[in-house]
Amino acid sequence: SLRGSWRLRSGNGSVSLRAEVPGCVHTALLCRGLIQDPYYRFNDVMYRWISLDNWTYSRTFKTPFDVRKWQKVNLVFEGVDTVAQILLNNVTLGRTDNMFNRYSFDITSVIQEVNFVEVRFSSAVSYAAEQSRCHKAHSIPPACPPPVQKGECHVNFIRKEQCSFSWDWGPSFPTQGIWKDVRIEAYNRYHLIYFSITPFFVKSAQQWYLEVESIFDVVSSKPIAGLVAVNIPKLQTQQTFSVKLQPGEGSIVLLVNINKVRSAEVEAWWPNGHGKQTGYNMTTTFMMEAGCQIEKFSKVYFRTVELVQEPIPGSPGLSFYFRINGRPIFIKGSNWIPADSFQDRVTYDTLRLLLKSAADANMNALRVWGGGVYEQDEFYDICDEIGIMIWQDFMFACALYPTNQNYLESVRAEVSHQVRRLKSHPSVILWSGNNENEAAIASNWFSIPYPDMGVYIKDYVTLYVKNIREIVLSEDKSRPFVASSPTNGLESVKEGWLSRDPYDTHYGDTHFYDYNSDCWNWTVYPKTRFASEYGFQSWPSFSTIEKISSPEDWSYTSNFSLHRQHHEGGNIQMLQEIGRHFKLPQSPDPVKQFKDMIYLTQVMQAQCVKTETEFYRFSQSEIINGEGHTMGALYWQLNDIWQAPSWASLEYGGKWKLLHYFAQNFFAPLLPVAYEDKGMLNIYGVSDLHEDHKLTLRVVVHAWSSLEPVCTLAKDSVTVKAQSAVPIYKESISDLLERCRNCTRKSCIITFCLVGEDGLQSPTNHYFLSSLKDAVGLEKTQLSASVSQQDDIYIFVLQTTAIAPFVTLDVGSIKGRFSDNGFLMTEKKKMVVFYPWEPTSVEELESSLILTSLLDVV
Repeated sequence: SLRGSWRLRSGNGSVSLRAEVPGCVHTALLCRGLIQDPYYRFNDVMYRWISLDNWTYSRTFKTPFDVRKWQKVNLVFEGVDTVAQILLNNVTLGRTDNMFNRYSFDITSVIQEVNFVEVRFSSAVSYAAEQSRCHKAHSIPPACPPPVQKGECHVNFIRKEQCSFSWDWGPSFPTQGIWKDVRIEAYNRYHLIYFSITPFFVKSAQQWYLEVESIFDVVSSKPIAGLVAVNIPKLQTQQTFSVKLQPGEGSIVLLVNINKVRSAEVEAWWPNGHGKQTGYNMTTTFMMEAGCQIEKFSKVYFRTVELVQEPIPGSPGLSFYFRINGRPIFIKGSNWIPADSFQDRVTYDTLRLLLKSAADANMNALRVWGGGVYEQDEFYDICDEIGIMIWQDFMFACALYPTNQNYLESVRAEVSHQVRRLKSHPSVILWSGNNENEAAIASNWFSIPYPDMGVYIKDYVTLYVKNIREIVLSEDKSRPFVASSPTNGLESVKEGWLSRDPYDTHYGDTHFYDYNSDCWNWTVYPKTRFASEYGFQSWPSFSTIEKISSPEDWSYTSNFSLHRQHHEGGNIQMLQEIGRHFKLPQSPDPVKQFKDMIYLTQVMQAQCVKTETEFYRFSQSEIINGEGHTMGALYWQLNDIWQAPSWASLEYGGKWKLLHYFAQNFFAPLLPVAYEDKGMLNIYGVSDLHEDHKLTLRVVVHAWSSLEPVCTLAKDSVTVKAQSAVPIYKESISDLLERCRNCTRKSCIITFCLVGEDGLQSPTNHYFLSSLKDAVGLEKTQLSASVSQQDDIYIFVLQTTAIAPFVTLDVGSIKGRFSDNGFLMTEKKKMVVFYPWEPTSVEELESSLILTSLLDVV
């Protein structure tokens, strides 16, 4: 391995330093104290010079073996970011221009006892501009990002993380560096390059089999014969194959039948909330003539996936849902973006924390969005382990792309490398060609004149269908593929891969954003088959902002607050959305006002996404006016790339925003959901459980002015059906208010939950009868908390003197999460658990704790 310490120097040699590999220029400069934190205040713009320079990585290394004894020696880069010339002992081995590719250079004739390796980078920004200039045929829009993003231009001309030139939630840091492993490989006769296992289930025979694919480089001039033994002890499955490897690069595919008796007992891999994530240990041994043996240890998982697109009675169009192991699964989750602008800072622990937080919020899926990176192996390993399904985009987003020969060759290599690398993971359930590029053409985002449209449509089909799709289908027959998101699925295919309206609710998936309507009004949301993007912005906690700002920045209208907002008009949109239902903060103390604003943006975001997600969940079993059967809700977005206002529910560093606490409830396996229609209150029982349950629905009406309920209703033996959403309660609001005397829409609130035998219980949900700015009887409460330790968790006991909406516990930058937060407190006492992610103490928690409820905002 050539990991470790390299030399790094700037283009003219004026800056020279030691740098870690894997790594990038920015983190190397930071590590040696030559720059400040790139995320601090306005540094994204101050440090533009770094990405405009051409940097060189170099090092010497001793060859740890006798070169003469090996037929072939390769220098292998798992990832080079991005445009570079690679030299060994002053001989140019080749060039790189694709961050998502693996590069292997034959150095057999160049390697010596002591070697000097150099990676000479060119600025990605300059390269992209140059590529755009050279593309004479037709322009490829968009040229540049909107000015509010403070980004770089022509990112669509370089195969690099698209958001590294800026996005509407992230900064522009077009990195240079060796971002993945680099090593020397030496071998005789043959070498294994890729190894993958894909499960298939034969319905007719009720039997599992595995497709084991191995891709080799054979150095010898004659074919090599030998045996391959596959052993899965737990399934009493052993098979031996005789094989012959031809000279050059080639693959062998072995079909391994799982022992018939054991096949019936195979424990399948299930998504989070639907069963276990059982994996089996498998050993594959290659015993080739001339005595060189290779042993591969792998985990093998059994699961099938189908994307079902079929006619629905009473509805035009087609369904769009996933069946896992033959069972329809409602997809609950979010969209994943890169966890850092500098990938070398994304450790296993970073990934584990974020993914575990997704599972803890009852998510079963994430979409790896097409403007970031194909994630590292550990990301998919963790998803396999905790049951998070992955919708995997290819890395193309919100743009049109070139289709010249060199570009297509690079993309083809990228796609086949990534599919081979990832296809053994049961978590990956779908390949998707791009993010929003079908919509970009259909809605003509880039104002292309009508007569010119043909050439862009042709480019689109060439790239995503004739190249990407073709490779995916030849490499992986076990998963569905869609060309874009949003798409109309089979309908888009029928319309020549570009539908007239990719947002059509009767087909495929939709992305939906609306910042001008009232987000508490469910009628504005599309009753779609599958909601794969939707969301609202909020600000991260003050403790997160504080680390990268200075006191003069702590106001909602400061230059800093404007600088961090990369979505045009975003800060004002949040104000408007808050203003519909809450009083805006008026504190004379600017810092208090800023903190109040942050709190309200988080409350607003949580409440908006809750309303929308609950709408998608209660639409899963019904068709109304030809629309419905919604089978997926992936809100935008799970995580943050830096500390800034965004759509995320997890802040940079992993802290849970209120939205993430709300997600834990609105994605709960069992949930009562209320909505109002023409003066009627409807409550649905939503269930992801595999069995029907007879439950009691408890509806409690509270006056804002009292902790004693005004009236309570228990409706017994309500049947909540397995994996569906059924209406379980209906009453006109005026009847309800009359029944609960002295209640008006402004003075009362409804809470409700489902309770069953054997401890089965849903979260308690609530329904507001009016905007909280109009609420009558809400009193400022005295909130207090006592903290105690129990083993390695902490118990907070909260007390209130009055009903308190959106009670929030914040322990600043102490890492960890609460069991519940942002809740409506309708009882004098409530117990909340704190799960620390690092050691802390009762004293530390007590001194950091800030308790806020809605009436603390002044």
